[in-house]
Amino acid sequence: MANIHWESNEEVARIEPYLPSGIPRVDDRRVLNGIFWVLRSGAPWRDLPERYGPYTTCYNRLVRWRKARVWRSFGPGGNIRCTKR
Repeated sequence: MANIHWESNEEVARIEPYLPSGIPRVDDRRVLNGIFWVLRSGAPWRDLPERYGPYTTCYNRLVRWRKARVWRSFGPGGNIRCTKR
């Protein structure tokens, strides 16, 4: 888990049009990378490294975006299930 992977500017730019707009939020890129880190690693949310921000922010954003059906915009694999560990 020592490897740090940040989505590129191009990758984030492809995702951003699907994210809800209107309300100012903290850095979406940091939050997205935190969400992807947990999904890739399988680690509990509370083990999210600090560089991605508070785990509660990442978890709540994932849940909020799931309820808004944001992830379905990415195709059949976009239906992400969340479990808070």
